[in-house]
Amino acid sequence: MTHGVCDRLDFDLGTTLSVRPVSDELMTISAFAHATGLSPRALRSYDRLGLLRPTNVDPESRYRMYGPDQVRRGQAIRMLRELEPPLLEIRELLECGSEEQRHRLLRHQRRLALRSVEIKHALGRLQSLIEGKDGVMDDVTVDPVDEATHRRLAGDLFNRSWQLLELENRTPAQDDELVHVVHAAAFHWGEVGNAARRARAENQCARVYSALGRPEAALHHAQRALELVREGGEGFEDWDLATALEVVARAHLAAGNRSEADHYVALAQSELDKVADPEDREIIGSQLAELNL
Repeated sequence: MTHGVCDRLDFDLGTTLSVRPVSDELMTISAFAHATGLSPRALRSYDRLGLLRPTNVDPESRYRMYGPDQVRRGQAIRMLRELEPPLLEIRELLECGSEEQRHRLLRHQRRLALRSVEIKHALGRLQSLIEGKDGVMDDVTVDPVDEATHRRLAGDLFNRSWQLLELENRTPAQDDELVHVVHAAAFHWGEVGNAARRARAENQCARVYSALGRPEAALHHAQRALELVREGGEGFEDWDLATALEVVARAHLAAGNRSEADHYVALAQSELDKVADPEDREIIGSQLAELNL
């Protein structure tokens, strides 16, 4: 356990903790449990997992001794356990920087939000059973996520995919999150969105896979988005076709096919004149310029 980790916790998670005064001497597992609010059984488990190792273990008695500088980490673990993140993620939460810590907490918050929707649905069904409105053997199929929740989750996840795309140095975990959130957004828009929303969700999937260097998936989603735009339907704007063509070009570029990429860039450029809003034209134009570098 390094003092550097403890100092970082004091700035981030540690700001919410009330650290009890302790002496400079090593503490037995019982004293440390009292200081942190963690049970001795939990502390033994955290030692095995490498989450919170004792400062010293007597080679003969196997008694565990903890240092006073470990109290803040112990209390942070106790607080996080109350918030129910997966146990194996707690070490990363404690030891990463403040920005990464925030992203991980946001991701856990989204998991809890979805679980709360499912629990709310389960409580409602239980109440109907208790009141005799439904029977246990009734064949009832109900979507546990209502339309408003689908729309909120779709929007939040779509925005999150943009946040991750714009990160300069994503970690492998953030790459995985990017794939998960963009497909989750596409799923929710597929449940309640119009044709335009579904096309834009496919577009975003293609953009993500292009950024990750996965051309096969990028081309699949880009072509699907372009098909949806050309089929037309509710909700399309004058910029949708230009954007769809730009993303197809991007996917071909990810596949290393420069000539096809240039072909679709030219098609997208020809559609720009049909975009009325100058800001929309500028955004699409800047995205096309990226492909010519």
